[in-house]
Amino acid sequence: MIAALLLLQTAGQPVPPPATPTMPAPAASGIALPPQDWSDLPILRIRKRASTLANTSAYVHGEVMAGRCAKATRTPQGWTLTLDLAVLLSADGRVRRVTPRAIDCPTVEQYAAGVILGVRDSIDVIDTNANTWYRTSLTFAWGA
Repeated sequence: MIAALLLLQTAGQPVPPPATPTMPAPAASGIALPPQDWSDLPILRIRKRASTLANTSAYVHGEVMAGRCAKATRTPQGWTLTLDLAVLLSADGRVRRVTPRAIDCPTVEQYAAGVILGVRDSIDVIDTNANTWYRTSLTFAWGA
């Protein structure tokens, strides 16, 4: 849903140029979209990940129980739902954009993007001189 909102064009606005293999097309806001293949993106490093992301699963559990997300999988320990995200960081480490991979659970996708924004002070940035896309995954888990 977030990606769809970012791609909306209003009448009279110029349409961004098509993507090339080396540079994704800019979105309406002027910030490039992540590449389609995220496998080559560097991994986003989050310090204190376990404690920083504690208690984030309650909301996702509620969305699954309410029937708004059917992507959770059963494990011997309970339930899990993993969501991949691409995160654009500026050279100084500011989060410029978070793009969740669509899993047909828009509220969970938006929530995961918000979780990443909430941990922005715990993100380690590789020294770079330009905006850089990173990849990460969030796994939400809860008991049966």
